[in-house]
Amino acid sequence: MGSEQKMRGFTLVELLVAVALGLIVLTATTRLFKSGMDATRLVSQSSEMQQNARATLNLIATDVSMAGSGLPSGGLSLPNGAGSTASFFAVDPTQAWLANNTYPTGIVSGAPVTNFMYGIVPGLGNGIEVGGPANVPATGTASDAITVIYADYAFPLNQYTVTFPGANPDGSLVTFAPPAAPPAGFPAIQSPTGIQVGDLILFKNNLGNAVGEVTGIAPAGANTNITFADGDSLKINQSGAAKGNIKYIVAGAPTIASRIWAVTYFIEVPAAATQLPPRLMRQVNGQRPVPVADNVINLAITYDVCDGTNGPGCAGIGNPLAAPFSPNQVHKVNIQVMAQTLSSYGNQSRSTVLSTSVSTRSMSFTDRYQ
Repeated sequence: MGSEQKMRGFTLVELLVAVALGLIVLTATTRLFKSGMDATRLVSQSSEMQQNARATLNLIATDVSMAGSGLPSGGLSLPNGAGSTASFFAVDPTQAWLANNTYPTGIVSGAPVTNFMYGIVPGLGNGIEVGGPANVPATGTASDAITVIYADYAFPLNQYTVTFPGANPDGSLVTFAPPAAPPAGFPAIQSPTGIQVGDLILFKNNLGNAVGEVTGIAPAGANTNITFADGDSLKINQSGAAKGNIKYIVAGAPTIASRIWAVTYFIEVPAAATQLPPRLMRQVNGQRPVPVADNVINLAITYDVCDGTNGPGCAGIGNPLAAPFSPNQVHKVNIQVMAQTLSSYGNQSRSTVLSTSVSTRSMSFTDRYQ
């Protein structure tokens, strides 16, 4: 008889050790895979955050660079005097978007005038949507707002002939006639890029300047009738005001009209229940604001008003409306945008701060080297 060979398998201890080692390797592999995926998402979101912040900064800088362009030198007075009320920015027909949204006081012929439209209206600490928190939760600080006003050079409203019908001496109805022989492609007032309800129109003639908010548009044969009725959302049309309204200049001639943009930037912090991130908003004239970028958690703006006489403390001013300064002295705007990744993975959330400075070429001019 041959020898009998015994067959032996794994013992229980060996099996448990093998399973434990396998679990350790599997856990390490899973963690490595998850870390790789998280890193990929974080890099992707960081890149997107950088792009959003850069695009945001460029958009604000473009608007700021045009501040005051096409406006009368130093700005202009809106309806003022007896019968006037405060006019607004950052308001649309549905709501007001900022807590402090009235135009400041300006100086006309050496006297203070309420309701004055500067090319820049600063908003120190006023940059969060009304009704939201006092501070952005991610930073614990207040954000700034800024409103810039400038003429629209893209739509040739200044080539239309402007008349004030005698039946409307209060300036509530204005007729616009196109050129007798318009060039090919000349845009109509009601074209896609034309005038809309809520737009602001600046009128200039020998009697002065006035701004009106469009409340209605209707064709009148080859011409177009635009109404500027009282009760508009921005409270620009005030036929009962003593000065600064369209009624004040209806007897002047010739009258030139142009569309102007009043652009406000602020941060909207949605209610926590919506789970939406803070976002930077851009509001134009009396239209509804539109989002510029998500997860912008701070907008900080300062102003340089150095003109050779203001002294060493004239750079980085938060509120050039405060004495002894004036927005008309602003020659550079310093903009800082802080953005954050849309999602955070534990403590891996990332944020970035981008800054730029923009010369306000149409606001002031300093004939000196800095």
